[in-house]
Amino acid sequence: MNDSTTAPTDTDVIVVGAGVTGLYAVHRLRGLGHRVRGFERGDGVGGVWYWNRYPGARCDVESVDYSYSFDEELQQEWDWSERYATQPEILRYLDHVADRHDLRRSYSFSTSVVSAELDETTLTWTVRTDRGETVSARFCVFAVGCLSAAHRPDIPGAAEFAGSVHHTGAWPHEGVDFTGLRVGVVGTGSSGIQAVPLIAERAARLTVFQRSANYSVPAGNRPLDEETRTRQKAGYAERRRLSRLNGGGSPHRTHASGTFEVSEEERREAFEERWRLGGVLYSKTFPDQLTDRAANDAARAFWEEKVRGLVEDPAVADLLVPVDHPIGTKRIVTDSDYYTTFNRPDVDLVGLRGNPIERIEARGVVLADGTLVELDALVFATGFDAMTGALDRIEVRGRGGRLLKDDWAAGPRTYLGLGVDGFPNLFSLTGAGSPSVMANVVLCAEQHVDWLAECLSHLDAHGHRAIEARPEAVERWVAECRDRAAATLFPAADSWYQGANIPGKPRVFMPFIGGFGVYGEIIAAVAASGYEGFDLIGA
Repeated sequence: MNDSTTAPTDTDVIVVGAGVTGLYAVHRLRGLGHRVRGFERGDGVGGVWYWNRYPGARCDVESVDYSYSFDEELQQEWDWSERYATQPEILRYLDHVADRHDLRRSYSFSTSVVSAELDETTLTWTVRTDRGETVSARFCVFAVGCLSAAHRPDIPGAAEFAGSVHHTGAWPHEGVDFTGLRVGVVGTGSSGIQAVPLIAERAARLTVFQRSANYSVPAGNRPLDEETRTRQKAGYAERRRLSRLNGGGSPHRTHASGTFEVSEEERREAFEERWRLGGVLYSKTFPDQLTDRAANDAARAFWEEKVRGLVEDPAVADLLVPVDHPIGTKRIVTDSDYYTTFNRPDVDLVGLRGNPIERIEARGVVLADGTLVELDALVFATGFDAMTGALDRIEVRGRGGRLLKDDWAAGPRTYLGLGVDGFPNLFSLTGAGSPSVMANVVLCAEQHVDWLAECLSHLDAHGHRAIEARPEAVERWVAECRDRAAATLFPAADSWYQGANIPGKPRVFMPFIGGFGVYGEIIAAVAASGYEGFDLIGA
């Protein structure tokens, strides 16, 4: 809060973003007495769940875990309808949280932040928006999300297409009716794999253009009955405790032994159990699965056996089975009926590795071999400029007018994924340099915001007006993130974790891969030490 240690400002804290992280930041910091002003480019709360309304959009973390833990009454009162919640249900939940804690009054919606500039004399920030508003604050907090800058590939002739064009990351709120249409879906990442089965149910014909095959595991989704919900709510305290100790922020544990420390029968039983459990957790069946290639190959072989059992045409199965990366080094997708959709006579799969898209024309997509795939509608499920894309679109200037985007030209540079040298009193939450996309983002949000809240209280209690990461601390953390990733199989994949889907983006593994629990211990130790690695700047 404003006191004698700070320069006069319009507000104490600016929060950019009204997704899971931004909402909790507004709630927590307001509760400490700070004046908080939020900005959100959408016209409502929800972040990624506001924009991604495509058919089949669903979380790959179980609903009971993909929820806030800070409000015990909310945990006990809210009833999730399914094991894996759909986008509409998650958005209803976040709307409910915003209403319950009166968070909207702190936000300006339909407003994009275009710049944030440091005043080096006062160490305050001036933020400007696309609506012409200028606001100054002591602290600037970016909660812009890792998957919020939609990416559409530059394909010749795309503007000439006569049909409707949509991107899964910016789906029309009124929905899209594909009934009786010839539809093309470009991309088979998470959004493509989730959307394809539902689009296939309505389209006259669906053509899936696969740039690279991905590993997906059926969700095993099911409705939650009252008995299950009651049991989950009664066990919430222990479930949360286990989640905070876990690498991925969930209560599920890997097998106690390594892949080859058990018999073949026990190994298959473990894989079968994780296959039934469903989704991304398959990548964590055994503790060595993402560090040892032989262990990974065993998991991959079991997965391939399962998928080939679902797909009737062996040639189609050949296209659907990845050959270019170890299983789990791209986030395993959680699907519902994806592979069996290709058994339908009205669904075609085009492998773009062997026959790439040459151009798009008015009637449809032209492939390299000259084939014209005639279409009435085209869906780009081509993902995001992940981790850094949303921040790159904002002109953030620190000491000496340094542009954050230039500082990060060779890859993101942070200390703990929280602070950046040369940018005092600026924080980037649940982004590069932190577990973020490698873990349950709701618990990641709470972890970061709680750390931030304690940090701001420490500054005020000790008469400091600013906090700034030291350059050497940033360099050490960048090296630690790099070295931890290098000790795994993750760099073997051309994934969006490394920016490989964006032409010209540097190949740097951007998240902290050491695990949610380990990361929590690290940042807690930094706080307990009096914020080692940061300069605390006096009044």
